[in-house]
Amino acid sequence: MDIIGHISTDFPSKFGIPRQSGLVEELKGVVTFEPEYRQEAAFRGLEEFSHIWVLWKFSESHRKNWSATVTPPRLGGKERVGVFATRSPFRPNDIGLSCVKLDKIEYDKEQGPVLYISGVDMIDGTPVYDIKPYIPFTDAHPEAAKGYTKDTFGKNLNVDFPAELLDILPEDKQRAAVKILEQDPRPAYDTDPDRAYGVDFAGFDLRFKVCGNRLTVFEVVDKLSTDEYKKVK
Repeated sequence: MDIIGHISTDFPSKFGIPRQSGLVEELKGVVTFEPEYRQEAAFRGLEEFSHIWVLWKFSESHRKNWSATVTPPRLGGKERVGVFATRSPFRPNDIGLSCVKLDKIEYDKEQGPVLYISGVDMIDGTPVYDIKPYIPFTDAHPEAAKGYTKDTFGKNLNVDFPAELLDILPEDKQRAAVKILEQDPRPAYDTDPDRAYGVDFAGFDLRFKVCGNRLTVFEVVDKLSTDEYKKVK
């Protein structure tokens, strides 16, 4: 398939990205298109929709061989289910599917139509295969069975993010940072309370530990000026 564009986000690496789109509405993204697809006519009418489907490539998770079963992180990383019963990136075809909010479309003189979206779950630079409008009366099914996700959804952590550390982040990134950590970025099988983790987000390294249901941020590093950061011991 042809790559029609790329997404810019605040995630330079996979760790910490929400496992599904829409879980953190504050996470923003920008979709720009390859020259061939920068035609305003191709986007005519899209501004009438509030949400879109984005089909994209798992560019950082490609494997030559696929497995019939995978271990979803939310099931503890040990229970195996069929790959087609999950949204795992390790599939026969490395295609991702995300429903995101379309905040606005801008028409740039050089870049053509640029889509500003929110609720993203993609790494910075993710290749895009296609854009489709989200249509509520066909795409939304409130009565749909949730499968094994009914037991895993909503199990968020309580986040202790000291104010003096949170203030290191730009104000428009603070709420998103807290919500990212609430999702518990750790591998589900790792419950070591002494192990430290770091989420690379918006140019900052958010370092934390987890004990029980509480996540505590103990350090925030500005990666652009690593000698200027604060630490809570």
